[in-house]
Amino acid sequence: MKNDGFTLRKRLRSFKFAFNGIKLLITKEHNAWIHCSAAFCVIIAGFAFDISTTEWIAVTFAIGTVLAAEAVNSSIEAIADLVSPEYNEAIKRTKDLAAGAVLILAISAAIVGLIIFVPKIMEML
Repeated sequence: MKNDGFTLRKRLRSFKFAFNGIKLLITKEHNAWIHCSAAFCVIIAGFAFDISTTEWIAVTFAIGTVLAAEAVNSSIEAIADLVSPEYNEAIKRTKDLAAGAVLILAISAAIVGLIIFVPKIMEML
């Protein structure tokens, strides 16, 4: 890839590509739909329970890391399927590892949610 130097126009175009990637993630990737639905519920709960700024920071990072990991996982799967459309053990391992990374982050995000919301729910009871 040739590096022609920095220009504002090229940087703005790179944002266009990045936003298109987010659009593809949200519109085409089924697992991202699940993550987005969970994120929507957590955001609504955050407003309902009036969580603190620090809690919003934790929730925002949890949501962002899970969605970013899902985007990377989807990218790995797409390129792997292009490179090797037939079954390949190394490709399977790569795809499983990437999916595992998303699962680790999703579990971590769920734990963050439990830490923040369970005490607030218990106060209501």
